[in-house]
Parts: sequence; structure tokens; C-alpha cells
Amino acid sequence: MDSPTQRMIRIGKSSIGLIGVDIALNKALAAEMPIGQAVDFIFRAVKEHNYIPPTMVEKYQEAIGREYRKLLGVHDEQDQGLTIRILGTGCISCNGLQTMVIDAMERAGVAADIEQIHDRDEIWRLGVTSTPALMINGQIKVAGIKPTLAQVEGWIREVSPDND
Repeated sequence: MDSPTQRMIRIGKSSIGLIGVDIALNKALAAEMPIGQAVDFIFRAVKEHNYIPPTMVEKYQEAIGREYRKLLGVHDEQDQGLTIRILGTGCISCNGLQTMVIDAMERAGVAADIEQIHDRDEIWRLGVTSTPALMINGQIKVAGIKPTLAQVEGWIREVSPDND
């Protein structure tokens, strides 16, 4: 039997580590459960290994549903705006990439949710094998090299909601 591992999930405005969510997601996917049934199943499984505040149950279920839909290849139209993930072990290049992203956002006049991911297991789960890496709205833009400021700004402008 697989031992449950922790995975970071975006719940509201926070990233929260949940134990056992990967196993539950994969079981629901293998059983080809409809989304509503899968959310209930995964939530019950996750609740066995994690404390979930009673006031946050709905937000946890929404986040679990979003993760399950991602696995199914269904993307939410109303998914939160611009999300930028900087993946790396905390080295100078990775930290420099975060500074560069903030500068590029400022130059582009765009606001985004920035998340730094340092956990190697989480980085690999996202499909990245070399760092630093930059992921914008779930798409890996670069991995293994540090991009230029102009490249980062261009990628941000490409996906900016104001880019019409």
C-alpha cells in the first residue's frame, strides 16, 4: 500500500500541504468517478490525514474539485487570474528569478499571484526536472536556465487578462 505524501494545494489565497491527496486523486481517476462523487471521496480521504477547519470545508472541496478537473484535463474558465509559480531549491538563480518576475509584472502593469515552490517532490510532480523554472497559469515557460527580463515580461503580457 502507498504511504501518503504531502502535496501543496491552493485553497483560497493560501497554499496548504495536504497529506494523502495524491493517492485519493489517483483512486478517483482510476475509478472514473464523476466530479461531484470524486470530490466527496477525495475530501473524506484527505480529512482522515489532515485537520480541516469546519469553516473552510467548502473552500477545501472547491480546491479538491479544481485539482481533480485538472487531472481530467478540464480547465475552469473562472479560474483565478494570473498565477505565477517559481520553482527552485532556493539558490541564487531561483531567488533572482523571483525578483525578475516582480520587475516584469511592474513593467507590464499586471498583478499576479506569485508562489515559490522549493519542495523537490512538488517540483517533479509539476513535470519539472531542472531548476530554476517558471510556470505561468500552469504552463512551464522555462526550466533549467534563467530567462531574460524581456522574455519574462513578454510571457506575462501574453497571458495578462488585459491583453486584448
